[in-house]
Amino acid sequence: MRPSRILATAVGVLALLLALLSTAAPATAGKLHRETKWAPSATAPIHPGTQMFTAGAQCTANFVFTDAVGDVYVGYAAHCAGKGGQTDTNGCTTDSVPLGTPVRFANGATVATSGTTVGHGTLAYSSWTTMHRVPGAGANACAYNDLALVKVDAADVGKVNPSVPFWGGPVGLSTGGLPAGTQTYSWGQSSLRPDDTLSPKTGLSLGGSGGGWSWDVYTATPGIPGDSGSGFLDATGRAVGVLSTVAIAPLAGSNGLGDLAKELAYAQAHSGIAGLRLTPGTKPFSPPA
Repeated sequence: MRPSRILATAVGVLALLLALLSTAAPATAGKLHRETKWAPSATAPIHPGTQMFTAGAQCTANFVFTDAVGDVYVGYAAHCAGKGGQTDTNGCTTDSVPLGTPVRFANGATVATSGTTVGHGTLAYSSWTTMHRVPGAGANACAYNDLALVKVDAADVGKVNPSVPFWGGPVGLSTGGLPAGTQTYSWGQSSLRPDDTLSPKTGLSLGGSGGGWSWDVYTATPGIPGDSGSGFLDATGRAVGVLSTVAIAPLAGSNGLGDLAKELAYAQAHSGIAGLRLTPGTKPFSPPA
């Protein structure tokens, strides 16, 4: 507003404010409620299960998230952007690449090929870097809070669909975890496999640990390096966990999942991303009989 406007009469100021409010409100509302048009689930190149490359490391996308202004994020494990070794699983003590680091979305990558690049994004949130910045997370969170979010470049948002391949869903967020004996479903895409024949996984929970921050599961086939970050659904199709670890002992071949409800709540409290939420799939959850 130019200085001359300060000299306007009280009536003029009131008229001006009313005019500004009547014109500005719709624009603001439009920004806050921008609707994302998802690509068709059958052909979308970016989705849960897409490969993600960060500073050379390959992981698998878990779920799609949005925020208050309609920006789109794809989740994977925080350790996918970590600088530690295979056994460095404490997010409070292990360093990570900085936020803003480029991430490449790809499909079909193997040890022999980099696959087809289908989009790009930047690291926008990491539970590990956040727990470095915000002290007092607690031992369980330090050990099991393993979620990161990659903001999809604006030019690639139209390539995204939030549905999990093969299974469909998620239909929402599970807040009950995976009690022992309950069914779970997942999709991995490790570059250590020649194709995605073994990508769909189903299995059973062995129960939880870490004060509800972690769940152990056996799946056929087990998740392997490269599947890290992939999402798990419960028996009703709700998003329940993020693949974090592969166990050697005492439950050899089992996988450890971070509890997504706890991880997302922590991100909502500390990421600075307003309105962060899980996006349901456009394809119904329908596991084959």
